[in-house]
Amino acid sequence: MDTALSQSTVSITSPRYSLATLLGPDYVQAVVESRAYLTQEDPAQLLALAGEEVDFFPVDLQGRLAALLEQVGQAVVPAITQTASGAGTLAFKRATQTRMAPVSALGFIRVGEDGKAYLTSKSEHYHASLGHSFPGYRLIELARRLGIPNATHNNTRGYITRRLEEDLIGAVNGLDPADSAGLQRVLGSQEPHVLNRVINLETGSLAVEAAVKMMLARFYRHDETQAQPLYQGRIPVFLVIGDRAGGTKANYHGTTLFTQFLRGMWPELTGMMEAKGLMLVRSVRINDAAHFAEVLAEYEQPPYKVAGFLHEIVLMNYGGILLEKDYLQAAYRACQAQDVPTLVDEIQSCIWSPEMFMFREYGLTPDFVSVGKGFPGGEYAASRILTTYPMDSLTQFGALVTNGQEELASLAYMVTMKFLEANRDYVRSVGEYYEAELGRLAQVYPDSIQSIEGSRHLSSIFFREAEASLTFIRALNAAGIDISSQTYKADCPPAVLSKIPLIATPQVVDHLIATMRQALDAIGPRKADSREPARA
Repeated sequence: MDTALSQSTVSITSPRYSLATLLGPDYVQAVVESRAYLTQEDPAQLLALAGEEVDFFPVDLQGRLAALLEQVGQAVVPAITQTASGAGTLAFKRATQTRMAPVSALGFIRVGEDGKAYLTSKSEHYHASLGHSFPGYRLIELARRLGIPNATHNNTRGYITRRLEEDLIGAVNGLDPADSAGLQRVLGSQEPHVLNRVINLETGSLAVEAAVKMMLARFYRHDETQAQPLYQGRIPVFLVIGDRAGGTKANYHGTTLFTQFLRGMWPELTGMMEAKGLMLVRSVRINDAAHFAEVLAEYEQPPYKVAGFLHEIVLMNYGGILLEKDYLQAAYRACQAQDVPTLVDEIQSCIWSPEMFMFREYGLTPDFVSVGKGFPGGEYAASRILTTYPMDSLTQFGALVTNGQEELASLAYMVTMKFLEANRDYVRSVGEYYEAELGRLAQVYPDSIQSIEGSRHLSSIFFREAEASLTFIRALNAAGIDISSQTYKADCPPAVLSKIPLIATPQVVDHLIATMRQALDAIGPRKADSREPARA
């Protein structure tokens, strides 16, 4: 093997936890006693379940996945001959590929209805961070067996959810998990840009929507009991990342009505809102700090006031373009000088960063952080908005979601976080290896590939021609690689998006790159002086 990374160079650490060690003996004892009272089960047997130590990612499973990787693209079981057609809308029916729909799955391998083994190169569209059937999530099964209820309410947020809130605040502030004194200092802070509040919500769309509401609350009262807003009478202007045609199609912050306004949907409605002086949305150019300063200055003048700057770091809905560190740091300095709240939308990038939150790698101090998708690992829909004391302005009903407080969803978060804490270096190494190997492809096939975008596991290939990207995708899908293209964005080159799971190995990367190379060979010539790298 001619690469700098191999399975012997880096290896996955498999944490081992029981519910008792993860959640604490006092809470577990209360659970056991309550369950024994309700069901008359033997407390000793229940306590044994609470003490069962779970190996999060056993070595034998890692070996089995390595063996299954060799069969990707092959028919491994009989195909389903009669399937359900469903009752989806026209748009969903057009997008559905039943042959690739999962019948069963393990780790990064999924068996489709066509009986073929697929490599989940997009982590099931960006949320199965630890693949399928991750053994660490057995703790959820044990919690359910002990009677820990999933369904709670905002007024009865359970112990696990409250513990998770503390864990998230500790992690987002870079605290050691054992630093309880530091956590208490952060939780008690009233300073700006210190993240110490959590609202538990169901989806990323709702998380960002809650932040938008808090931004709007500085202009309009959201409740008749509220005091006069700080910027009442000014017209709120939201700044978002713009597409290369000057529009707002590059950003994606959800599917609620307000977040759709931000990306240019409902143009007649937003036009009427702008004409009435209710709200404006303006775009700033990608990685252009001078343009950001210009737009900010323009709308910091009465009758306007910038209500907030919202951004992702990897624009997964716009080819996976990576926003530059210097650009975002300059934008944050400008916003903070003008009392403009900032929101980093980490729904896509959270947990895939070795730092758990990618904005920490950039040294940013946001007022809002939206997290979700990868944290619960595909086990539950569960997102959160993290914010600060000065931005904590909504009443409970301002962002209330009945299902947002689910205890087992919070437990899924905790399991995923413990895996990443134990594997930061591994995740960084494999992600950097994948990005570097894609870079090598771009050098070998310059006639087809324009550039590599994104970061580590969240990487994309920009093609020079849309048809080439579609041919590439068809070849990879036929070879059992679940990956997709994005060819419809304004002035954005056709892109092939990937997001490999955190449990991906160097061998997974090698398999992906080798399959991509075969597809590229069929599309066009290599660089004249390039050679096929030797492979073990």
